[in-house]
Amino acid sequence: MNRPTLITGGAGFIGTNYAARLIERGEHPTIFDNLSREGTPGNIQWLRDTYGEDSFEMIEGDVRDFDAVSSAIQGAELVLHLAAQVAVTTSVIDPRTDFEINALGTLNVLEAARQSSQKPILIYSSTNKVYGDMEGVQVAEGENSYYFPDHPAGISESQLMDFHSPYGCSKGTGDQYVRDYHRIFGLPTVVFRQSCIYGQHQFGIEDQGWVAWFVIAAVTGKPISIYGDGKQVRDLLFVDDLLSAYDLAAKNIDKTAGQIYNIGGGQENTLSIWKEFGPLLEKELGQDIPVAWEPWRPGDQKVFIADISKASRDLGWKPKVGVELGIQKLFEWVRANRDLF
Repeated sequence: MNRPTLITGGAGFIGTNYAARLIERGEHPTIFDNLSREGTPGNIQWLRDTYGEDSFEMIEGDVRDFDAVSSAIQGAELVLHLAAQVAVTTSVIDPRTDFEINALGTLNVLEAARQSSQKPILIYSSTNKVYGDMEGVQVAEGENSYYFPDHPAGISESQLMDFHSPYGCSKGTGDQYVRDYHRIFGLPTVVFRQSCIYGQHQFGIEDQGWVAWFVIAAVTGKPISIYGDGKQVRDLLFVDDLLSAYDLAAKNIDKTAGQIYNIGGGQENTLSIWKEFGPLLEKELGQDIPVAWEPWRPGDQKVFIADISKASRDLGWKPKVGVELGIQKLFEWVRANRDLF
């Protein structure tokens, strides 16, 4: 599979990893990014240092600028749309900018793709936040974690959407536009509603990229706050496994076009955010980690686990990197790049 690829937000965590994958198999991706997020200039420099100045094309641009997006998309046969405002708290502080980046920016990408002569495959990075806090789904409490007694495999794509927060609304808007551009215009689009993705080149912060944030904080001695009781459960997916799902969605576009997939670690790769993750961190660090306990944050899901059976069935895909191995890999990267934090 060697097709001209545009990655919006390609200097971010997932985009950098996907660009590296494409370069390693002999492709020449185009990265479109405004380099506004911390760590993104360093990711671009890493790609240049590792693979060479001419291994990819870099376009510094913003998805809110339709002309820039339209120009960048010309000739692309695959568009991986990752550019986004990614933090719930930031969306609450500045909902207009959040909307312009996530909703209008996605519409710009879709319109540019629709008007392109290539009619590229478009894969959209959505979020499990489109399901809100799932008030109608029963949650039970175990000794160290919450769980779904009626959904042993996790939450499927049939779960009703319920946008919470400006971030949930803006990402959900993009989600539905991407889906509808297949139905109305025939554009080959695929939506991935992603759970907790983690891995190398992730500059996590407290309210986004929490797995990386905990590892970074543990290695550098920064304070860690736990909101709630630490029993909240998430399914974790190592970034390399996510990239494989992207590849398979594009390869099987005759089956995947117009589809929505919940994508995450699934039931086999879950952790409660501190009752279970904390001991893993302390084992890797070799010492106890003090934390500050804070009140619950509004809208925080007690548990989210993606039912990944549809993706497994349609793509022949399943996660290969287990949680403990993935955390070890992330620790190795953070330790090797401690000066970046």
